[in-house]
Amino acid sequence: LDIQKLDFEKSKITDYLKQVYNIAFAIEKEGIPAESIDVLSEKKEKLKNKMDSMGEVNLVAINEFQELKERYDFLITQKDDLITSKDSLKKAIQKINRTSKDIFMDTFNKIEEEFKKYFRFLFGGGRAQLVLLDKDNILESGVEIEVQPPGKKLQSALLLSGGEKALTATALIFSIFKVRPSPLCVLDEIDAPLDEANVDRFNQLLVEFSPAAQFITITHNKKTMSKADVLYGVTMEEKGISKLVSVRFAEEEMASH
Repeated sequence: LDIQKLDFEKSKITDYLKQVYNIAFAIEKEGIPAESIDVLSEKKEKLKNKMDSMGEVNLVAINEFQELKERYDFLITQKDDLITSKDSLKKAIQKINRTSKDIFMDTFNKIEEEFKKYFRFLFGGGRAQLVLLDKDNILESGVEIEVQPPGKKLQSALLLSGGEKALTATALIFSIFKVRPSPLCVLDEIDAPLDEANVDRFNQLLVEFSPAAQFITITHNKKTMSKADVLYGVTMEEKGISKLVSVRFAEEEMASH
């Protein structure tokens, strides 16, 4: 009876350990535990200390986990959207850059052809060209102006005299204006450094372009003034009092006819 009672108690203990702690408590056939009582007691203390160190059970852990998971999923979605947008922007920038390069080079080549033509006209010969400083990076490249007036060596426009620089700038302005016209153009003292022969050539360009655009020219040169349809000037009849005076030549000519 005692043996049966102890076997029953043993079965209860092993079943409890298996169900509660998921521990298979092995006992050898001779009835002696596989491990000594001291070893098992030591394991028990370690497990107890480990369990105590875990602290109390967080009853809202599942809810907190769910909230954090939702937040994590939301951030992952946002991250994926940002990566997708970034890739789309990169593709758009590459496409814009390609289009910009094509448009720039097309415009650049047209302006260079016109620049060569107007340079020869203003200088009475010579040659000029526009040079890209960085052909591998067109959109960030600077532009160098190389010119060769009649009887001189090829050189940078920066090395020219004042009058030659003005003529070169005039040729470039009108070449740009030819390729990309505008209804209005303001020229401020552009003919100041020019001699009479060059002023005549400059005025010829003004006359050529005037049907397609309106030019406002600030000048003190009488020849340039003579080509204008309307003159506006400031006079001082009385000391300290400025007065605006205007003359419309087109109306005067019609009245004379």
